[in-house]
Amino acid sequence: MRPSFLSYGALLGAASALECSPAAIQSALPSNATVNFAYPIQANGTFQVPAGDTGYPTSPLGLPALCAVSVQVQSVCNTTFGFGLFLPSDWNGRFLAVGNGGFAGGINWMDMAAGSRYGFATMSTDTGHNSSLSDGKWAYNQPGKVENWGHLAMHGSVVAGKTISAAFYGKEISYNYYSGCSTGGRQGLKEAEEYPEDFDGILAGAPGWWTSHLQPWTAKVALYNLPTTADYHIPPTLFPTIAAEVLKQCDPQDGLKDTIISDPQGCNFRPEELLCASNVANAAATSCLTSPQIDTLYKIYTDSIGDNQTFIFPHLNIGSEGQWVLLSGDKPNNLGPDYVRYFLGLGPDWDFYDYSEDIQRLADKLQPGNATVGFDLSAFHAKGGKLLSYHGQADGLIPTGSTPYYYNHVTRTLQPRGINVDEFFRFFLVPGMGHCAGTPANVNAPWYFAGANQALNLGNTVYGVPGFRDEKHDALLAMVAWVENGTAPEQIIGTKYVNDTTHAEVMRQRPLCMYPKQAKYTGSGDANDASSWECKLPY
Repeated sequence: MRPSFLSYGALLGAASALECSPAAIQSALPSNATVNFAYPIQANGTFQVPAGDTGYPTSPLGLPALCAVSVQVQSVCNTTFGFGLFLPSDWNGRFLAVGNGGFAGGINWMDMAAGSRYGFATMSTDTGHNSSLSDGKWAYNQPGKVENWGHLAMHGSVVAGKTISAAFYGKEISYNYYSGCSTGGRQGLKEAEEYPEDFDGILAGAPGWWTSHLQPWTAKVALYNLPTTADYHIPPTLFPTIAAEVLKQCDPQDGLKDTIISDPQGCNFRPEELLCASNVANAAATSCLTSPQIDTLYKIYTDSIGDNQTFIFPHLNIGSEGQWVLLSGDKPNNLGPDYVRYFLGLGPDWDFYDYSEDIQRLADKLQPGNATVGFDLSAFHAKGGKLLSYHGQADGLIPTGSTPYYYNHVTRTLQPRGINVDEFFRFFLVPGMGHCAGTPANVNAPWYFAGANQALNLGNTVYGVPGFRDEKHDALLAMVAWVENGTAPEQIIGTKYVNDTTHAEVMRQRPLCMYPKQAKYTGSGDANDASSWECKLPY
């Protein structure tokens, strides 16, 4: 049972300018926004996620005392979008918006919970629809919904969420922040490009910024390994064999044999070491690859290039084999075909085997939802905003190279105009980390730094970096220090715990370096200690 609205002051132990009730919250909103609910939650309480939230159904536990709010807003083409707010009693004066993933529709209450534990007034949008991460059917012939997903819902939710927060606490917000990964990373970059006034600091992990290329590439890369009956098909049972050989060859080449490939771009990998010694009837049952399978491997590790040597999309990194979900089925991941069928409008009967470069050209022409992010971030720079991005080197869902590509093109756009990109945009590669979080069990790379979505991997009630809640180890706190104190991060220390669910003992810590620098072992000291490493240019 929800607590009585009248008990709010007693439950939260602090006065607020507005009561935690639908009527009070509604009084702070314009006529195009409607409160779905607003009620208080006691300290150490649970927020029960509404049954209709398909994208993010997990209920956060052990919350601080807060006011939970849900709002619906009218948008374009007779559509609506919704957002949720957690307004903690122990407010730090700041606002934090968190991002989404894939095509998911729903409010990301779990990421909101982590933010509220710091003391942020925390918001998430449902992006204007309700669906699972890989379901794009909602987009078919729905340009308004696609535009909401692309950028309108986040911006509109931020504006309304900040209005409610300021009214609720009866004072202006001191600073506004954003944290998101994957689609959430794209949302952050899009905010910097289109709505530079929304945030003072943006944390954007593994951003799927090039939507019009990433999604078609997701279908194309799967076709390298399809059909499953082809002699060139590499069955998923052989992925660990490939990963082991990659580690064997590439781990020592970065200067230290430690199970972590620190420089996959610099590895001279020879796939022929995996070649079977003789003809093999059933490669799936072996620990080697046939010549046609090695051809497939070369395609996977090669950039996607189109007509007239046009660059289409980066390749999957050497070392990403533990997360090759895009290559493991008998059809492409839905994120590819659903984009073509429903965002590009080719319809549910489109066959992914009909993929051609015409699909890429169509995506570039239509740019559904204006979702792709451009390179001109000059307005965000002029506003004084700060942008901190990162990408796992072992990401098997969004190729790592897409973020250096973006960063370098922002540099190429702004530097000739006299803008020093490092003044406001810093980017960090994370060796051994997969998509947004985690590391293979045989790698154990220091992947945790309180990036977007990461806390959930350690536990439902976790926030920050357990044992190291400071700006040196926590990317969100590093962003706060940069925005509010002018302390620009040169490195962030990543942590790997012996047991990520108990996080009682540290296995490894290592600096994550500002691109293009890389972490290099000093040659002395414990290699598992961050102080034994330094950030150096690779040239």
